[in-house]
Amino acid sequence: MSVAQSRQRSRISRNLLVGFLVLLVLYALAGFLLLPWWLEREVPEQLKQRLGWQAQVTDIRANPFALSIEALGLSAEDSSGEPVVGFDRLLVNMNFFQLIRGIAGFETIRLEDPFIRVDLLENYSVNFARDWQKANPATAQPEAATSENNAEPPRLYFGQIAVAGGELLFRDFSTPEMAEFRFTPLNLTLNDLATWRREGQNSDYVLSASLGGEASVEWQGDLSVTPFYSNGSLKISSVGYETLGHFLAPYLPYDLRGGSITVSSDYEMQAGDAFYLETRNGEVVLQDLAVALDRQSEQARLTSGTLSVDAIGFDLNAREIRVGQVSLANLDLAVARSETGQIDWLAPFAADSAKAEPDSGSAGGGQPFRWSVAGVTLTGGRVLWQDRQPETAVEIALEQLSVSTGRLSHQLDEPVSYEISGTLASGGTLSLTGQATPAPFTLEAAISGSGVKLAALEPYLQEGANLAITGGSLGVDGNLDLDGQKEPLTGTFSGTAEVAGLDVGLPGSSEPLVSWQTLRLAPIEYNVYPARLEIGTVTLTDPMVNVIRYANSVHNLERIVRDSAGGQASADNASQQGGDAAPEFIFRIGQLIIEDGKLAYTDRTMEPAFTTSVDRLRGSVTGLSNISPQEGKVALQGRVDGVADMDFEGTIGALGTEDVSNLRLMMEGLSLPALSPYFGRYLGYGVDSGKLKLNLDYKIAGTRIDASNRVVMDRLELGSAVPSDQAVNAPVKLGLALLRDRGGVIEVNLPISGNLANPDFSVGQVVMRAFVNLLVKAAASPFTMLGSIAELAGLSGEELGKVSFVPGSVKLARGEAEKLAALADGLRERPNLLLNIRGSVDPQTDGLALLRDEMTAGGQRTLSEDAWQAARKAYLSGERKLAPEALGNLAAARGVAIRNLLQSTHKVPEDQLFLLDPARNAQVSGEGNVVTAFTLDVR
Repeated sequence: MSVAQSRQRSRISRNLLVGFLVLLVLYALAGFLLLPWWLEREVPEQLKQRLGWQAQVTDIRANPFALSIEALGLSAEDSSGEPVVGFDRLLVNMNFFQLIRGIAGFETIRLEDPFIRVDLLENYSVNFARDWQKANPATAQPEAATSENNAEPPRLYFGQIAVAGGELLFRDFSTPEMAEFRFTPLNLTLNDLATWRREGQNSDYVLSASLGGEASVEWQGDLSVTPFYSNGSLKISSVGYETLGHFLAPYLPYDLRGGSITVSSDYEMQAGDAFYLETRNGEVVLQDLAVALDRQSEQARLTSGTLSVDAIGFDLNAREIRVGQVSLANLDLAVARSETGQIDWLAPFAADSAKAEPDSGSAGGGQPFRWSVAGVTLTGGRVLWQDRQPETAVEIALEQLSVSTGRLSHQLDEPVSYEISGTLASGGTLSLTGQATPAPFTLEAAISGSGVKLAALEPYLQEGANLAITGGSLGVDGNLDLDGQKEPLTGTFSGTAEVAGLDVGLPGSSEPLVSWQTLRLAPIEYNVYPARLEIGTVTLTDPMVNVIRYANSVHNLERIVRDSAGGQASADNASQQGGDAAPEFIFRIGQLIIEDGKLAYTDRTMEPAFTTSVDRLRGSVTGLSNISPQEGKVALQGRVDGVADMDFEGTIGALGTEDVSNLRLMMEGLSLPALSPYFGRYLGYGVDSGKLKLNLDYKIAGTRIDASNRVVMDRLELGSAVPSDQAVNAPVKLGLALLRDRGGVIEVNLPISGNLANPDFSVGQVVMRAFVNLLVKAAASPFTMLGSIAELAGLSGEELGKVSFVPGSVKLARGEAEKLAALADGLRERPNLLLNIRGSVDPQTDGLALLRDEMTAGGQRTLSEDAWQAARKAYLSGERKLAPEALGNLAAARGVAIRNLLQSTHKVPEDQLFLLDPARNAQVSGEGNVVTAFTLDVR
C-alpha cells in the first residue's frame, strides 16, 4: 500500500470523525438548547390555539443523550382566567434499546404535583370539550377512518408511570347548586406496561387518592393492554354524605344529613371478542347514616349505626349478582301518615308516579339477572309510627327490633325463613317466626305477643267508638297461614288470645263503663276467605258493666257509637240483603263462660236517682252463631241488689236471622223500696215496703218481641206522695188494693209485643206503662178487677157493682143474692177495700109500687083496674102523693138490708162496710127492678 493511499484513508477517517463530532455537537445543541427553546414556545401556543388557554412553562430541559425531557412549572388558565391544568415537574425518559427494536419505550414518566380541573357543565359536557369547540368553531369533524378490526395498536412500552402529589378538582354545574370536589393527594404508579401481547407478563399498578377528610381511593392490580385485561382490587373509603348526597340527588328524593360509605371489591375484567367482567369479595359499609325527608325538615327521620354487606359478587357474563350477609345495627326510623292518609316516605314516589307516562311496552328480551342474598339481619332497631289521620294523633314506637331472614334469591317461589321480634315502648312484646314465599305469595307465621298495652291503640278505637282506654293488655299466641297463589287471598289463623285488666270509659268521664279481669279466647280458628270465625270457649272473668241513664234520658252506652256515613251505609246494605241471604261473615262461639260478673244501673232521670246492681253473675252461653239452624242455650245466675236471686235461661236462635229465641228471666226477693223512684214518677207515691218476684218469658224472632211478664208484689205498701208531672191521675191506692189478694200479694201478667228495631221501643218502659194502665183501669172500673170471683159465680165483673130490688120493697130481685155472695168473697180477700153502700129508689117505679101497696093495704084489699089507672095517673101528674118519708125510708132500708146481708150472712167485716146518704136517682133495669149501685174505696 502506498503512502498516498495511507494518507488518503487517514483523511477519510479524520473527516468522518470530524463529521460525527459536528453531528454530535449539532445533536447536542438541538437537544440541549433548541428543543427546550422550541417546546417552551410551542406548548403554550398549541394550548392557546387548540383550547384557547393561556399557558406558560417555567423551564424545559432536555438531555438528548439520556433521551429525557424535564418540564417545570406548567400552568394554564381558561378564557375565564381560572386555572385548568398544571404541574410542578414532568420527567419523560425513553429507552434507547427499545427504540432500536422499533418500540417507543419509555423508561420513566413521572409527573409531580399535577393539577387538573374538570367541570361538568349544565348540558352534561365537560369544560375541555367546550374549550375545544370554542377554539375550533369551523373545524369539520373528520370522518372516522376505517380500519381493520384486528389492526394492532402502536408498540409502546412504559417501564414506569408515576404521578405524585396530584390534585383533581371536579366541579359540577349540572345541579341547581354548584358542587366541587377535590381529590388530593393523588398518587399513581404503573409498572411494566406494553401495548402488545406478552404471554404471562402483565403490568402492575397502584392508585391512591384522598377525597378530602378521611375519604380515600385505593386501586391496585395488574393490567394488560393487548388484549385488554385487568384484575385487582378497588377500595373507596369513608366517602362523606355530602358527596353521596350530591351524586345521588337525581335518584334519591331525600336529604342526606350524615353518614359515610366504604366500598371495596376484587375484580377481573377482559375485553376481546366478548366483554368479561367479574367482581368478588365485595364489601359495603355504611356508617352513621342520617336521612331527612327534604331540606326543609328540621331533623333526620332515619338514622342507623352500621350497615354492612359482605361477600358481594357480580358476574356480567353469567348475569348473576351474589350478596352475602346484610347486617344493619341501631336503625332508628320514623314513619308518619298525614291527615289525608299519605305516608311521608312514599310521598315523593307518589308524585313521580303521577307524572310518569304509562309504559308503552316491556323492555327488550334477554336472560334475566340471577341474584341472591345470604341473609338480612337487623339488631337494636327502633321504628316510630306517627299517625295524624285519626282525630287524636298516634305515636307507637317499636323498640329493640330484631329481624333476621334466611337466603333470598331470584327464585321467588322458594320459601324464605324469618324471625322478627320487638318491644313496644308503651309496653308489651311481639314476635313473628316462620317463612314466606314472595311469588306466588304465601306466609307461615308463628305469632306471639304479650303485655301489649291497649291504651296505645285508643285513637284507632275512637275512630269507630267513643271510648277511652285506661287499662288493659293484649296477649296472643297462634299460627297465621296466608296463601295468595290464587285470587282471592286465603288463609287461616289458629291460636289463643287474652285481654287482661281491661278498663274503658267515656272520654272526659271518671265513671267506669266496662272492665274485666281477663277475657280469654281459646281456641280461635279464623278463615280469611270465606270469612269465618270459630271460637271454642270465651271465658270472661270478673266483668263489670256500669250503665247510666243521664238526666237527658240518654244512656252512656248510646254515647259509645259514633255516627258515621259508613255505618249507615253498612246498615242499609244489611237491610237490603234480606233475612234469607247468607252473611258475608260467619262466626260460631262454642261456649261463653262468665265468672263473677257485675252489672250496675243508674237512672239519673229520677229524683232521687235510681240505682240497682247485679253481682255474682255466673253461668254460660253455648252454641252462639249467625248461621241457621243453630240453637244456643243460656243459663246465667246472679244476685240483684245483694238480696234477690236471679236466673236467666232459655234458647237462642241464630243471631241476625229470623230464628226464634225463647228466654226466661226469673227473680225473687227484690226489695220494692229500691224501685221507689219509678213508683214516684209514674204513680205519684214512693214505696215503703214490699218484695218483688218476676217471671218473664220472652219470645224473639228477628227484631219482633212477644213477652209475658208475670209480676208478683208481696205486701206492697205505698209511702208518701211524690210530686211528679208524669204521675197518673187516678186513685192509685184503690187500684193496688183491687189487685192485692187477702195475703197482701199482687200478681199480674203484663203481656207486651213490639219491634226492637224501633228506636222508640223500650221493653222496660212498655212493661211499666202496661202496669200503670192496669192500675188506671182498676181504679176506673174497680169491679172489673173482681172478675175472677164473679166468673166463678157465673157473673161478670161489672155486675158485682150493683144489686137490684123488687120495686117498692127491700126484697132482692131474683139472682141478686148470688151477686152479694160473690162480692162478699172479693171483699174478704181484700181487707183494704171499703164498700160504700148508698140505698136508692126510683121515685116513679118505687112510688107507684108503694102507692099500689097502700091502696091494697099490702094486698089485703081488691083494687079495680079503673081505680088503679086513675090513681096512677093522678100520682104521675102530682095530684096524688105518698107520705113524705115513704121513699126516703125505703131507700135507707135498702142500704141497711144490703149491709146486714153482707155482714151477718156473708161475714164481711163491719169495718169494710159504709152506709152513705140515701139517694132518689136509682136506675131501673130492663126487667123493671130498681138498681142500687156500689162504690169501692181503699183505706
